[in-house]
Amino acid sequence: MNYYVDEHIKNTKRVFPGQGRYDYLRYDMNENPEGLPKEFVDSVLQEITPEFLSVYPEPDKFLNKYASFIHAQYENVLATNGSDMAIRYLLETFGEEGKEVVTVAPSFEMYWVNCSILGLKHVPVAYESDMSIKTENIVNAISEDTRIVVLVNPNNPVGNVYSEDDFKSIVSRARDAGAIVIVDEAYHYFYPNTFMEYALKGENVVILRTFSKLLSLAACRIGVIISNPRIIQYVKNAKLTFDVNSVALLFAEKILDHPELIAELIETEKAGKSYALKELQKKGYEYRDCEGNYFLVKPRHPAQEVAEALRSRKKILVHTFSNELLKDYLRISTGSRKAMEVFVEAFFETDESHNGQ
Repeated sequence: MNYYVDEHIKNTKRVFPGQGRYDYLRYDMNENPEGLPKEFVDSVLQEITPEFLSVYPEPDKFLNKYASFIHAQYENVLATNGSDMAIRYLLETFGEEGKEVVTVAPSFEMYWVNCSILGLKHVPVAYESDMSIKTENIVNAISEDTRIVVLVNPNNPVGNVYSEDDFKSIVSRARDAGAIVIVDEAYHYFYPNTFMEYALKGENVVILRTFSKLLSLAACRIGVIISNPRIIQYVKNAKLTFDVNSVALLFAEKILDHPELIAELIETEKAGKSYALKELQKKGYEYRDCEGNYFLVKPRHPAQEVAEALRSRKKILVHTFSNELLKDYLRISTGSRKAMEVFVEAFFETDESHNGQ
């Protein structure tokens, strides 16, 4: 067939998440395993009328409320169809074909996927064998060809965070190179330290937040870009007119109206994670307490086999890895104590009785 296909898109290799997950207990994608309280969801659904659904989305009410929530201004924030779309917009706007995007590796895969789609050169900075990352290696990877530096803080999947000194040295080098720094704070509510002040005051820092993790709206798709007004305006020029749907905006607004709900979600996850890690410690398992709503655990049998046994025998989904650094580990999403009790019992039974079949 004689039709044009963009070579970057044609040659991009994609692996999409598995389907049919509703029938399983889900500890594999860092969602909240149980979601928002049913009474809260029901109260919001009452406002979704036929008329509500017939009107195009209007994000400004949410954006004004969100700006106030983070002690910023309307001009500092932009809603997007999840953090995925925020990443695409930012790489489209500030990336340059053939030029570099620096990230640590492994990290959230949509950064290198978008590099491939857009024809940007991905420059991965590897972790050490002990899962530490050397800041000087990130700084040294930034060159005159670098247009974007990405710091996922905490980083998924390794779970490390960046100190203020680390951050300042990276931002300074990026500024000298004429690059922006994206700080992806998808796991902010599990790790409250933030570099927000740099995004609001500086020239080259952008913060990403999402409602998919703690705030349990993964199905709705809503994220926020936070930066100085100039950067926000550039991204606005690139964005689709109606990319965030009204249902997502309504749920996000109502969550902001109930800060006590956010506090409750934080405490619930902390209790569940603490319980799970203590149980793993009692059994002598090697684990890594990541700063997000997940942890890494090294089963006593091959990780891929244990994950498959959990899926087939217990209808429990966990995340596995193919890269050398993490191939012996499972990544487990955390939730309430009740949710973690279910996981822990199934994991111990499965790993301890596993016979390779």
